[in-house]
Amino acid sequence: MEFSSLQIEQWVAQFLLPFFRIASFFMVIPMVGTQLVPARIRMGLALAMTVVLVPVLPDMPPVYGMSLDTYILIAQQVLIGTALGFVVQVLFQVFVMGGQLVSSQMGLGFASVSDPANGVSVVVLSQFYLTMVMLLFLAFNGHLVLFEALARSFYVLPVADGGMPAAGFLALARSGSWMVASGLLMSLPAVTALLVINFAFGVMTKAAPQLNIFAIGFPFTMMMGLLITWASLEGFLGQYQRFTQLAFNYLDYILGVGGL
Repeated sequence: MEFSSLQIEQWVAQFLLPFFRIASFFMVIPMVGTQLVPARIRMGLALAMTVVLVPVLPDMPPVYGMSLDTYILIAQQVLIGTALGFVVQVLFQVFVMGGQLVSSQMGLGFASVSDPANGVSVVVLSQFYLTMVMLLFLAFNGHLVLFEALARSFYVLPVADGGMPAAGFLALARSGSWMVASGLLMSLPAVTALLVINFAFGVMTKAAPQLNIFAIGFPFTMMMGLLITWASLEGFLGQYQRFTQLAFNYLDYILGVGGL
C-alpha cells in the first residue's frame, strides 16, 4: 500500500504539533524543567505524554511541509506551553522572593547558597521555603493537576484555533505584579516585626549613645528573625494553598476560561 507525501505529513503533524506544546511545558515547569533533570529525560517525558494524549486529542489542522503556516502553528504551541509552565514558576518564585525580603531584613542576606535547580545563588531562607513548597506541591498532587491542565488546554485552545487569546497575554503580564504583591504579603508579618525591633534599637541608641548597638544589634536581630520565621511556619500551609489557588486561576485566564 502506497502513501502519498501529503498523508505522511499529516500523520507526522498529528504527533508533532501537540508535542511542541507538551515539550515546551516540560522544559519550563519547576522540578522537571530544572538543571537537575537532564534534557533527555524531559524530552522522554514529553514524548511519553504525547503518545498517551494523541489518540484522544481533537483533530489537528492540515500542514503543508515547511510552509509559513506550519512555522506559525509551531510557534503558537511553543508559546502556549511556555506560558502555562511560566505561571507555575511564578508561584514558586513568590516564596523565593518572600524569603529574600525576610533575609535582607534580619541580616541573612549575605548567607547565600547555590541553587542547583536554577543555577543561581539564593539566600538560605529562600531555599528553605522553595524546598517546602516543592514537597507540599508533590504531596497535594499538584503535578497531576498540572498534567490535567495541560491536557485540557488542547480542548480549550485547540491547535487548529490558533494561539492564546488577548486575555491570556494580559494575564501573563499581570502574573509578574501578582508575584511581587504576593511575596510582599508573605513577608509582611516578619518584616514588620523586625522593623519594630530595629526601631527599638534606634531608641536605645538615642537614649544611651555609649551603648555599642552594632555589637548586640546584629546577632539579636538575626536570632529574633529566626524565631519569627519559625513562628510564621504555622501559617505557611494556608499561604501555600491561597497562592496555589491564585496561580491556577491565572492558568485559567491564560487558557481563556476565566475573566480578569
